[in-house]
Amino acid sequence: MTASRVSSGLTLLAVSLVLAGCAGSTTGFFGSNESPPPPPSPASAPPPPNMNPRDFVGRWGYAAYHNETDRARTEVAARGQCNNAYTIGPAPSGGVMMHLADAKQPQELRLKLGTDGKTYLGPDGPAPDSNDREVVSFDGRRLILRYVDPEIAGRYGTSVYVRCGAPGTAAAKRKAE
Repeated sequence: MTASRVSSGLTLLAVSLVLAGCAGSTTGFFGSNESPPPPPSPASAPPPPNMNPRDFVGRWGYAAYHNETDRARTEVAARGQCNNAYTIGPAPSGGVMMHLADAKQPQELRLKLGTDGKTYLGPDGPAPDSNDREVVSFDGRRLILRYVDPEIAGRYGTSVYVRCGAPGTAAAKRKAE
């Protein structure tokens, strides 16, 4: 056998191996047949430094308004809902359990600092997100939330939660008597 035939045979063998490797590979030259790993989930926004989710846990009277001029009247109406209070519960991994818009079951929501400097309450992920609610104000006794998504905000309005009397408070003692 001559050197040129051996060289041609080795070249043909090398080309065949390369083509066989590429035919069975979805990731390229000498790659494996496994699919690439899924992209990482979007990182959640950091929590705001001035709020603690545990401060939201409790029983709340609830009402909502669409016009800012109705805010004071709506706060009074929310106080009147304590006999049918909405419960915000603690969540297993540090958030709070609340309902998203149109959801039958509550899910864990987190306090998040948005890229715009505002505070949001919503599922894991960057803020603001269309499932988030902006925390308009919170003073421990009154919580006002506004949906980020304009369509949802148009249906539900701005939410007003007024904390119902907790055990040991004057309101709870009067009710027990």
